[in-house]
Amino acid sequence: MKDLLNKYESKEPEIVFHWNDPETEAEGWTVINSLRGGAAGGGTRMRSGLDMNEVLSLAKTMEVKFTVSGPAIGGAKSGINFDPSDPRKKGVLERWYKAVSPLLKAYYGTGGDLNVDEIHEVIPITEESGVWHPQEGVFNGHFSPTEADKINRIGQLRQGVIKVLENEHYSPDVSRKYTVADMITGYGVAEAVRHYYDIYGGNVEGKRAVVQGFGNVGAAASYYLAQMGAKVVGIIDRNGGIINKDGFSFEEIKQLFLQKNGNTLIAEKMMPFDEINDKIWKLETEIFAPCAASRLVTKEQISEMIASGLEVISCGANVPFADKEIFFGPIMEFTDERVSLIPDFISNCGMARVFAYFMERKVQMTDEAIFNDTSITIKNAIQNTFDNNSTKTNISKTAFEIALKQLL
Repeated sequence: MKDLLNKYESKEPEIVFHWNDPETEAEGWTVINSLRGGAAGGGTRMRSGLDMNEVLSLAKTMEVKFTVSGPAIGGAKSGINFDPSDPRKKGVLERWYKAVSPLLKAYYGTGGDLNVDEIHEVIPITEESGVWHPQEGVFNGHFSPTEADKINRIGQLRQGVIKVLENEHYSPDVSRKYTVADMITGYGVAEAVRHYYDIYGGNVEGKRAVVQGFGNVGAAASYYLAQMGAKVVGIIDRNGGIINKDGFSFEEIKQLFLQKNGNTLIAEKMMPFDEINDKIWKLETEIFAPCAASRLVTKEQISEMIASGLEVISCGANVPFADKEIFFGPIMEFTDERVSLIPDFISNCGMARVFAYFMERKVQMTDEAIFNDTSITIKNAIQNTFDNNSTKTNISKTAFEIALKQLL
């Protein structure tokens, strides 16, 4: 696996597009690792301090993810080094998408990512730049559809991603109009835990869970884990967090979801960040869902959790461990050898899978059909890993081996 990984990591990306904003200090990159299958896909993120290496590592991660989610295309990513809270953000995104629109028309598909919203920013701004849909390049490069077929499938994709959830099983509050895009990634993170216990033995009900990050992914993962009967005992967010050793009830988690402010946890009796960061890793817990930014989780934190009975990690963040390596750094390897580690490209593939699902010819547009498709995709990937290695350790190593053999 290490040899395959080294070969894959060291391979130069096929295309690197570099942009400097003429009106601000913003700088952006689109990295296309390969045009496997004639196209590449990956979202657009924005944060201060982002660099080309971060974008490259995420592009390679996307390519691995597509081996699970489909379609069989190359990995890509866009990243803009700019403060997302800056009032000039909209202008930066408008100029960025205008510059990158030829790629989006031809062979690159994008979506939302960290600090860039799929529905309110990516779709309307790319449309202004003459792109039919942010995934148009994947249609043109990979599917080569007829004009009529392209119109039909793009219509399906447009409607599907912004579809308002009507089924109370999937939505915390149907009157609030949560969409597929709001909930699907966190749903996949929780489903990965459920399928893990079903396949490797055990039951999610009654298991204690710690969630890191309370944005779209972490909040939804907490909601669905609690719905399954897991006991969320701790949530840590960038501004602080909360602990309840007996587990928050499903109703309490639902309320936390409904009262979050954007991507920020709002709760009574919030502990300051330093205090929760000192306590949460020592909690007795079986499930850990890292759903915050990339490269945050340290070896010390993992060691404390293992000592407290940790069984399984379902990654909501891409590359959650504080390794400098693109994929399998020493912290991730240390973790994979000691507990069941479901890698990000399986557990957080929900949004990528939704795109792939809606790109197919005529599919069912019900909440159940969309969410079940993601659940089955994740289940099949975990089952495939189990079929190659039935032990509860080295799950990520095995999953990478399966993926890399398809890519190299």
